[in-house]
Amino acid sequence: MMVKICGITSLEDALAAVRLGASALGFNFYPPSPRYISPDDARPILEALPASVWKVGIFVNQPPEAALGLARRLSLDVVQIHGDVPLPEGIRVWKALPVTADFDPRLLHRFQAEAFLLDAPAGAAHGGTGRSFDWSLAAGIPLNIVLAGGLDASNVQDAIRAAHPWGVDACSRLESSPGRKDHAKMADFLKAALAVQL
Repeated sequence: MMVKICGITSLEDALAAVRLGASALGFNFYPPSPRYISPDDARPILEALPASVWKVGIFVNQPPEAALGLARRLSLDVVQIHGDVPLPEGIRVWKALPVTADFDPRLLHRFQAEAFLLDAPAGAAHGGTGRSFDWSLAAGIPLNIVLAGGLDASNVQDAIRAAHPWGVDACSRLESSPGRKDHAKMADFLKAALAVQL
């Protein structure tokens, strides 16, 4: 199970997530987000991480060449793309999509992406709301699905059993304040997510 901790803004939180078993860390380069981190602030954190942990850049409505350029400058492993923009080429891409009641998984085949991050609708916030969606809508999709939206230690096992995803992603419910992780909540989440046997 790929487990991503998103909204990392400090080296302390990043190293704690790695120590606790995270597979990937997300860095939000969308300035309106309360979890925004500038490329200059992200660089020393990224450079301190082991190569085994995927470094994921979150981009919202960014032209593909801008996302790709920053990803290369910071040696990101993956770009996570939100919004109605073309996907970059030449790098691993995770396409983020909101899941509404009329969600049609057949639409995913329009995109050339390694994985699809499915989240609760968040409007202009593009995630990080702490709300979840009906996980059964993500079940049975024959693609790499990452479940996001309102996940924490109390519900991640139910989410995994409902949808059998490739990975899970948590952010706001693991925080003490926006952009700052509660290490105990993070530990409980990772322990619960990694304990599920499918």
